[in-house]
Amino acid sequence: MRKLFVALVASILMTGFSANANTINLTTAENVAVSTNVQDEEQTTAESASFTQELKTRFIEGGPGFMGIVLICLILGLAIAIERIIFLNLATTNTKKLTDGVEAALSSGGVEAAKDLCRDTKGPVASIFYQGLDRAEEGVESAEKAVVAYGGVQMGQLEKNVSWISLFIALAPMLGFMGTVIGMIQAFDKIEAAGDMQPSLVAGGIKVALLTTVFGLVVAIILQIFYNYIVAKIDSIVNDMEDASITLIDILVAHKK
Repeated sequence: MRKLFVALVASILMTGFSANANTINLTTAENVAVSTNVQDEEQTTAESASFTQELKTRFIEGGPGFMGIVLICLILGLAIAIERIIFLNLATTNTKKLTDGVEAALSSGGVEAAKDLCRDTKGPVASIFYQGLDRAEEGVESAEKAVVAYGGVQMGQLEKNVSWISLFIALAPMLGFMGTVIGMIQAFDKIEAAGDMQPSLVAGGIKVALLTTVFGLVVAIILQIFYNYIVAKIDSIVNDMEDASITLIDILVAHKK
């Protein structure tokens, strides 16, 4: 009996020690994991800060003249691009829903009901529909001419200020290349003044030349991405306008019969 009791006590003590050891190991592992995560976050923050600081340093080294103009091109180009993207997204209309609504309004309430529906709907497609319906009483041909004419007006509004983005895309790398040429001229001036070809004399000018080129190309690449998106969006809206115009004329012809 005594041996059984001793064995039971020993078993309980061993279980307690094992649980404590596992708790200590888990706590140690958690502490190590937390420490590792903190170190990773600190390293990521340091890398981000070092990249930003490096970018600022390189921008200053490139010179305030050309680098400032390139930065202005980027700011103005992005401002126009963002304004166009917002405008084009607001101009996007559910063409099928509008067409079905106009057809139903013509059948139930006539031309005035359809015009009210178009007046309450935003977007170039609804505006074209309104102009066509407004001339519907004069005949289908008159309505078609109004749709075509006002479609050109709406297309001009969609493409407004887009040419400025293409200008900044071309201007930014050109300014960078100009900075490159000026930097190389400065480097050769230093060689001519010293009368000797030393790397330390030309390194500064060549570095400035390369920095202006890099920043000019980066600005052009960023603006080109936005420009392509805007052009694709405009093309999509114009296609919807053309398809909707044809559908409207067909609806008016069917309504006249």
